[in-house]
Amino acid sequence: MRSLSSLCRSSWLSRTRREAPRSILFSNTLCTDNSDGVQSSRIKIFDRHFRRKQLDRAAWLMRSKDSFVDTVAENLLDRLEDCKKTFPTALCLGGSLEAVRRLLRGRGAIKRLIMMSTSHDMVKLCRDAEHGVQSENIETSFMVGDEEFLPVKESSLDLVISCLGLHWTNDLPGAMIQSRLALKPDGLFLAAILGGETLKELRIACTVAQMEREGGISPRISPLAQVRDAGNLLTRAGFSLPGVDVDEFVVRYPSALDLVEHLRAMGETNALLQRNTILKRETALATAAIYDSMFAAEDGTIPATFQVIYMTGWRDHPSQQRAKRRGSATVSFQDIQKQFGSES
Repeated sequence: MRSLSSLCRSSWLSRTRREAPRSILFSNTLCTDNSDGVQSSRIKIFDRHFRRKQLDRAAWLMRSKDSFVDTVAENLLDRLEDCKKTFPTALCLGGSLEAVRRLLRGRGAIKRLIMMSTSHDMVKLCRDAEHGVQSENIETSFMVGDEEFLPVKESSLDLVISCLGLHWTNDLPGAMIQSRLALKPDGLFLAAILGGETLKELRIACTVAQMEREGGISPRISPLAQVRDAGNLLTRAGFSLPGVDVDEFVVRYPSALDLVEHLRAMGETNALLQRNTILKRETALATAAIYDSMFAAEDGTIPATFQVIYMTGWRDHPSQQRAKRRGSATVSFQDIQKQFGSES
């Protein structure tokens, strides 16, 4: 467990707009949906239009240096230091774009970076913040696009990064398949998503408050993937050498209202398609009171758990390690047992 504290509001500079390089863009090439030009996933869980509005709002509320978001981005980018391979062309999808760009610091030897989000305001924030990034000789481009319908040519990227964004897609396996297709052979996919144990304290408080005040419950917090599902997602998407690991962070807040404010600044509030758009005042106050009574520490602060699942996968390439064909072994376990058994 790691305990983090919240920091101050964000500020940004301005910069003239640069378009994403056309050589690797091709509209809807990798779309896994067969609808007639209508960009809508067959699975409807999240309201993608409302999700875009959330990110628009978050672009204005975002803190300049959020310790939780920065830690997740730093841990994700650390994986690039474990690779001897370089990644000349990279795509950064949705989520915490600004933190990834600010903390990149030359890792991965990236020469060409594309920043993509469904929110125009978030893209503008990243473009304006580019002035504050140390010179790394990286050609950075910006574009508005949807993770569910990547406007990218097949086999055009060396690296795809997504930090705290893909858990909002309606078709997560489809989005990951498109990311794999966008990668060149031996290209790397890195993603960090929120796991099912995230905000477990808030879930409990909301459920108890709704049962007491309304006599029933409605979904107030979005469903999230479980750790056991992450490896299956990578395999289903066709990635080779899949890797999954988990971090759990506990962030402390003065009150439940401060937690909700932080979630809004991150763009992580409820975006369910079938969400209840009305929250009664008495239910909200009861939720805050129950949260405080059940989980508050001696100093009066309340904890909020964030489970982060890191996923790593590679596009298939002949040079990668592979399991030997079944039955190709030249030494039997019986011979090994006899050898070591006699030595003991």
